[in-house]
Amino acid sequence: MNVSVVLFTADLRLHDHPPLRAALDGSRQVVPLFVRDRAVDAAGFAVPNRLAFLADSLRDLDAGLRERGGRLVLRSGDLVDEVCRAAGEADADEVHLAADVSAHARRREERLRAALEAQGVRLHVHDAVTTAVGPGAVVPSSSDHFAVFTPYFRHWSQQRLRTPLRAPGPVRVPDGVGSQELPSRGDLSGLSPALAEGGETRGRRQFASWLRSGIAAYEDRHDDLAGDATSRLSPHLHFGTLSPVELVHRARRAGGPGAEAFVRQLAWRDFHRQVLAARPRAAHADYRTKHDRWRSERTAREDVEAWRAGRTGYPIVDAAMRQLRHEGWMHNRGRLLTASFLAKTLYVDWRIGARHFLDLLVDGDVADNQLNWQWMAGTGTDSRPNRVLNPVTQAKRYDPDGAYVRRWLPELRGVAAPAIHEPWKLPGPDRASLDYPDPIVELSAGLDRFRRAREAR
Repeated sequence: MNVSVVLFTADLRLHDHPPLRAALDGSRQVVPLFVRDRAVDAAGFAVPNRLAFLADSLRDLDAGLRERGGRLVLRSGDLVDEVCRAAGEADADEVHLAADVSAHARRREERLRAALEAQGVRLHVHDAVTTAVGPGAVVPSSSDHFAVFTPYFRHWSQQRLRTPLRAPGPVRVPDGVGSQELPSRGDLSGLSPALAEGGETRGRRQFASWLRSGIAAYEDRHDDLAGDATSRLSPHLHFGTLSPVELVHRARRAGGPGAEAFVRQLAWRDFHRQVLAARPRAAHADYRTKHDRWRSERTAREDVEAWRAGRTGYPIVDAAMRQLRHEGWMHNRGRLLTASFLAKTLYVDWRIGARHFLDLLVDGDVADNQLNWQWMAGTGTDSRPNRVLNPVTQAKRYDPDGAYVRRWLPELRGVAAPAIHEPWKLPGPDRASLDYPDPIVELSAGLDRFRRAREAR
């Protein structure tokens, strides 16, 4: 036997793909396989925005393989059953895939290994494919993971990353391995109107442009809401159409404070993955509980609905929430502000906000999303759990001219800064002319409720 299966998961690319290169070693034939895992669908993670980006990425991956003489094999169902079936059809003796950190992925890997061994097939799992540094590569002497980012980053920065791999040459796929038709975003409904395009080709073009004209200013401008000066590469990292290892290498070659700040964000991504790998329950339970008695969706129904709709009466919060619905993406500063507002100003369970984000974010990722929400709710790795972001102060600092608010709140486009961030203070006739709600809560009242709740614990 001289056939391998490479199972693509969150690594939908040809450049810097260790499992694919290993599967092709020795001029082997290979089955490039992607399985639409029904367990992921059942868990509610197969939402329209991510399915559209996935469809783009699968089609781009298939096109790249066909340029090399191969093709992508698509199956749907139980992942373990489908991989074993494909290996049997191809008479393969080994399967290669990238390591993952979620509890579901790790259980799935154990099941897959046992099932493949039963039919005489070896499973090879590759680290540092979906991360720059694998979760187990950096650990403190006294624990199985770092709970604080700063010491983690210090050790992470000292790691020697592997050299990125070139895209492969010819890919030969054995005959007799059937495939389903590839999906298309045109078959989907309920998409955000301005959803980004997926695929490795688009991702590499976007990253090259970012290196030329964006990364140098990143340190100074990454919090500028109106300037939109972030890389917007998070969807490509989530689906693995770009390699984090390659991104770190190329950013370091570019050099400068902007590149260093960008690499630090990639390290945060790895940090969250090593936390989740060590504490899988953090995907749905407090990492460091404060024994909060959060308001539930039932008890805070009107507040939650206003937050989701971008009608809280706080323009910067509402602008960010409307960006999320329109683009399936939100500026990072907006994510912090909206999360702080829901969890601390409204004192609503962070899981309600995290679920809404996962329903819409094209980069919706269990590790980053859940742990960032906990960081803002004060139940995660944050060393200052009672920190509250004031939306008015933040708006005046990060959107001083009100350009971001005007972009997403057309009903406020005629209001000048700084009044645009506090429209409830406008003179009576001016205020009455706006189709915009009053604040659903006074900031002082929300802060007092949060502090009393934490102190009572």
